[in-house]
Amino acid sequence: METTKQTPIDFKKVLVDAVIAGLMALIVFGPVMGVVLDGYTFTTEPVRTAWMVLAVMAGRGVLSLFLQLPAGKAMQHSLEGGGAGVHVRPPDYKSRLRWIIPLMIVIALVFPVFANKYLLGVVIIGLIYVLLGLGLNIVVGLAGLLDLGYVGFYAIGAYGLALGYQYLGLGFWSAIPLAAIAAALAGCILGFPVLRMHGDYLAIVTLGFGEIIRLVLNNWIDFTGGPNGLPVPSPTVLGLEFGRRAKDGGVPIHEYFGFAYNGDLKFVFLYGVLFLIVLLVLYIKHRLTRMPVGRAWEALREDEIACRAMGLNHVLVKLSAFTLGASTAGIAGVFFASYAGFVNPTSFNFFESALILAIVVLGGMGSTLGVVIAAFVLSTMPELLRSFGEYRVLLLGIMMVLMMIWRPRGLIRVGRTGVTPRKGVAP
Repeated sequence: METTKQTPIDFKKVLVDAVIAGLMALIVFGPVMGVVLDGYTFTTEPVRTAWMVLAVMAGRGVLSLFLQLPAGKAMQHSLEGGGAGVHVRPPDYKSRLRWIIPLMIVIALVFPVFANKYLLGVVIIGLIYVLLGLGLNIVVGLAGLLDLGYVGFYAIGAYGLALGYQYLGLGFWSAIPLAAIAAALAGCILGFPVLRMHGDYLAIVTLGFGEIIRLVLNNWIDFTGGPNGLPVPSPTVLGLEFGRRAKDGGVPIHEYFGFAYNGDLKFVFLYGVLFLIVLLVLYIKHRLTRMPVGRAWEALREDEIACRAMGLNHVLVKLSAFTLGASTAGIAGVFFASYAGFVNPTSFNFFESALILAIVVLGGMGSTLGVVIAAFVLSTMPELLRSFGEYRVLLLGIMMVLMMIWRPRGLIRVGRTGVTPRKGVAP
């Protein structure tokens, strides 16, 4: 009977990995956690830094030791090979979404009855990021165009409502289609100069576009209010306002129907309309991905040269991706402005673009369901980690790193249902 010879554990490698990880932790966490600002002076916290470095060294040592064991090698092999490529399902596959989606709709309808103002606000922010993630998923996930200035279209939608109200007297309902059109035009204008750019060059140009939008909003004080921002009107329904007292010549909704004033009614209304918009965008995106334009986006993502060799007009394919993705961000901007009641340029910095891009990558490039889940996770996780204070951003970063190690293709990778070959046709 043969016995399998186990490779001895290399403790020298474990020690070297732990020391290198400790040095990297000292470089990264030393200036952040070891120096505490106190007005114009600062104090050092060497003990806290030392504990953080020791924790990183211990964790890296344990991980290095585990990866040398048979179980660790098997896990590492599964992480390297699993999840690659497009998952092909059997031809008779029945998706679980056929009963999950109706269940989620029922839960969404019942949710406002039991939720308070805080929970409604958290879910509204989550739905706004779902819209943003779905729009960027068209550009990055389907078309493969790396866009780091996507927050610029978001700002166009939000300021479209604020400026339209201040200078033209536009309201919530008229701003939704106009903001979508304005953002789509901006996406089309951005798409023309970058038709021949790829990869990092495209990312730099789109990053510059987002910063240009933010700087214009910040410095054009006479028109946009600059850093002071602009107020945004509350949404109305057939002229009925949700405030305690009418501000724009309308009638408060509680006085019109004769019930007690409820401050949460505005958020319930925004939640309901936003939920319907998200369902509509999900349906449109689902149909587009199965239409020729959706297949053209995926062909462009995989190989642009082959896409052009097949006779596809790469100009229209790129412009359609930029335009549709930007219009979705414009709609999301209108809802954000209505929810916040106020807009200023600080809400549309590069961090927002990075967060939206993280939603697409974490959810899975091109995966609609994955983007929806990731949007809620990344938008609500800071609220759930609020009790950890100053460490919540660090914990969020650690969780994202672990997620990318565990699921490098995202939460839910793209799948295709197989086709049963016809009889008499060679496979």
